[in-house]
Amino acid sequence: MDPVLLFFAGVAAFVIFRLISVMGTRTGHEQNHDLEAVQRAARARAAETLRDEDAEEIEDAPPPKPVSTNARVLREADPRFDESEFLDGARGAYEMIVEAFASGDLKSIRPYLDESVYGAFKNAVMDRDAAGYASDLKFVGIEHAAIIDSAVENGVMSAVVEFKSNQVRVTRDRDGEVVDGDPNRIDLVKDRWTFSRKTSSSDPNWTLVATGGGE
Repeated sequence: MDPVLLFFAGVAAFVIFRLISVMGTRTGHEQNHDLEAVQRAARARAAETLRDEDAEEIEDAPPPKPVSTNARVLREADPRFDESEFLDGARGAYEMIVEAFASGDLKSIRPYLDESVYGAFKNAVMDRDAAGYASDLKFVGIEHAAIIDSAVENGVMSAVVEFKSNQVRVTRDRDGEVVDGDPNRIDLVKDRWTFSRKTSSSDPNWTLVATGGGE
């Protein structure tokens, strides 16, 4: 082979070798720099994903259910207030408390009663027992339950609920004789009870703070 060609082939091989050596070599500083860039990019992508998911959750969240005129101040005080759920709970509490009072089992309902209401119920049960009377009640069902008034004062929400229920109520003496009511008659009973709850409370339960007859 021509010596000149051999010379240029050697030079070309040397140049290619140097290029490969330079291009294939990285210092530790460069590796750290690339790793930090990758980490920053990953964090940015993760943050963007979270923002997108949060936006989707906000868009997918259903609007709050409308409330009646008498419950608007409760919604203003607590945007999470759901009137339908509240009334479902009030119906359950009403039936449970009425039945417990009739049977004299105040212990089971103590957590749901304000101190003054509990005291009034306790005195009524003691007077009934002292007279030798027993109350027999059959709860047929609630025809109507609605918020008729509400207020927010000093961080406390209160709601007056009107109940109309069908009950069979009988009071008997020591001998079992009927002294009040009729075991064969269903009475329409009207009550107005007031429930309260602190706006800052994490406990969703409301407390019965007042009772009264309906009009």
